[in-house]
Amino acid sequence: MSSTELFYDKPAERWFEALPIGNGRLGGMVHGGVGTEIIRLSESTAWSGAPSDSDVSPTALRELPAIRQLLFAGQHAQAQKLAAEHLPGHPTSFGTNLPLPRLRLDFESSTARNYRRALDLGTGIVRVDFDQDQTHFVRETFASHPHGVIAMRLSADRPAAVTCTVTLDDTILPGTTTSTADGLLFRGQAVESLHSDGKQGTAVEIRVRFEVEGGTLRRDADTVTITGADAVVALIGVGTDWAGADPSADFAVAAYDVMRAAHIDDHQRLMGRVSLDLGEPVALPTDVRRERLAQGHRDDDLIALYFQYGRYLTIAGSREDSPLPLALQGVWNDGFASSMGWSNDFHLDINTQQNYWATESGNLAECHAPLIRFVQRLASSGRGTARQMYGADGWVAHTVTNAWGYTAPGSGIGWGMNVTGGAWIALQLWEHYEYHLDERYLREEAYPVLREAALFMLSYLVPEPTHGWLVAGPAESPENWYLAPDGTPCSVAMGTTADRVFAEAILRICGRAATILGVDPDLVAQVETARKQLSPFRIGRHGQLQEWLDDFDEADPAHRHTAHLCALFPERQITPRGTPSLARAAEVIIERRQQAAGWEQTEWGEANFAAFYARLLNGDQALTHLTRLIADASEANLLSYSAGGIAGAPQNIYSFDGNAAATGAIAEMLLQSDGEELELLPALPSAWRDGSVRGLRARGGFTVDLSWQDGRLHRARIHAARATSARIRYRDTITDATWEAAEEITIP
Repeated sequence: MSSTELFYDKPAERWFEALPIGNGRLGGMVHGGVGTEIIRLSESTAWSGAPSDSDVSPTALRELPAIRQLLFAGQHAQAQKLAAEHLPGHPTSFGTNLPLPRLRLDFESSTARNYRRALDLGTGIVRVDFDQDQTHFVRETFASHPHGVIAMRLSADRPAAVTCTVTLDDTILPGTTTSTADGLLFRGQAVESLHSDGKQGTAVEIRVRFEVEGGTLRRDADTVTITGADAVVALIGVGTDWAGADPSADFAVAAYDVMRAAHIDDHQRLMGRVSLDLGEPVALPTDVRRERLAQGHRDDDLIALYFQYGRYLTIAGSREDSPLPLALQGVWNDGFASSMGWSNDFHLDINTQQNYWATESGNLAECHAPLIRFVQRLASSGRGTARQMYGADGWVAHTVTNAWGYTAPGSGIGWGMNVTGGAWIALQLWEHYEYHLDERYLREEAYPVLREAALFMLSYLVPEPTHGWLVAGPAESPENWYLAPDGTPCSVAMGTTADRVFAEAILRICGRAATILGVDPDLVAQVETARKQLSPFRIGRHGQLQEWLDDFDEADPAHRHTAHLCALFPERQITPRGTPSLARAAEVIIERRQQAAGWEQTEWGEANFAAFYARLLNGDQALTHLTRLIADASEANLLSYSAGGIAGAPQNIYSFDGNAAATGAIAEMLLQSDGEELELLPALPSAWRDGSVRGLRARGGFTVDLSWQDGRLHRARIHAARATSARIRYRDTITDATWEAAEEITIP
């Protein structure tokens, strides 16, 4: 039986030791302190900034032909200078998600024995137990999706034992906290001056209500004191006025047992769909297990726990009715990303995509819904950017976006000109279709977005003069720089491989979707013609897959980004069986990056490499990178982080992408699908001799259970939602199979 909880034998002293809870909008980090309990609060729509229609550079369209001409002529330094002057966006009040005040409870004593703190992934409840003065204390905390609040219950096995003083404190938001008849009320505004103008931002309201059993509640100006209670229930609600919503944090009060039961039922409906068993659990606290893994001890069950943790966090951060998708930090905010140059926003050059790698294969399709709605809104705002900046049809988005639908380039050259960021994130809409084959969804929700993304590509691609290949540009290969022939570091280029990957993907998908729906035959012909004219993949003098159209060397050989390898994953434009020489060239990229001095190891990079090696059918290397992710780029609470010193980060900063992307990579090691073929255990590491997984999803509407013994497939159960057929591959054996609707077949 695999581990299903994170547990610790001491309270959290810092954010990276606290345990996360969330209901898809409202997040909390529970510290589990004895003398002082803290829940750090955050909410997905607590954003500074505001919408703007003046973000596009007014001179970009005018200078675009000149920049292209300079690049085609090999005058890279001059093109770089002109691009830096005219292409970056001019965000007036971009904004960031901001951390909220924390709920603080101070108790009479801080001594404790027999302390235990745990997050049960199966129930989504954080539980703290300890003994104090011949009394056993229990605290339970969860974020209820059905009731829209965080709920905490404090109890003891001796009457009148719960006494505490409570306040909302430690906030960067301007506002006031006042006591009410039954709790606390905070009213403020999410404003800051680093990413916005210091004046614009959402109104924020936090309401805390207490239900006291057998004791008294006394009000002071901004605190309440509870004395001599048998038990206390605290309910926390948060509201903002984002997108015209009512900022009131008022909520209906229900009995704690009713809320708890509804929460567990709602959570288990999603969490219980998938199980993974990789070996016996290790009976040690989770932080100790992570440290032992870093020291070289084997703990396959910890990797299974990390897989399920990624699913848990996806459920906690992205529900079907969430107003916004998972941001850089999910729905949890450590205050660091929002207070430095990054912004706690949506990064479209890998991070937001990775945030959703666990949704479809991990059997959490409903969790995809807020991202799908977000991309639809992005397409709407991106039409103006496509027209103003490029004179193009369709829609475009670049490297970053925000809660307000920003689609202009980022404000800095060298990272801001990822012109296929919109096309890249739009692939998620197609992925959702591939797993469910819902033509109503394709027609009404996905195809309009995909169609206009393809229209932009058709307008934006231009022939390069030597071969006549269609290429995109001026653009950057996120977020890397190359050395021009004269040795000048440059970032802007024509025909980056990443742009080629996403141009091919969006054109192919648009054509396929239109054919399925029986619409736009002229457009289908156009995209097929353009696909044939795209530049080919090229292998450079080091045996590497070229990142740029020309065989440039990287200005920083140890750079963290490898966007061109998205041809391997999530795309399948390069495969070890179909294009073996290109697959080897892709592997050379990974090897060269890691061998370079000062390799920028990041959490999302390790997850990337695990997914890449899964597609390369190399399970042992995939496991190496998963192990490094957990041991070297995840903290005591198993939350992944971007290391201080990389990408301008002054310290380790929490980033959601490592957790979710690792879950997606593990699923890819165990099951791969392309809509025509299901491959079973394609990248099973040699160390995972025996194990099982239940409930993985595959393209085409399949649900798959697998078990293996002594490194070989023991049994596969494959359930089809509809009448269909597919190839099933295990190693060198391929079987053609046919299903009736709702039928399950078993192999062998």
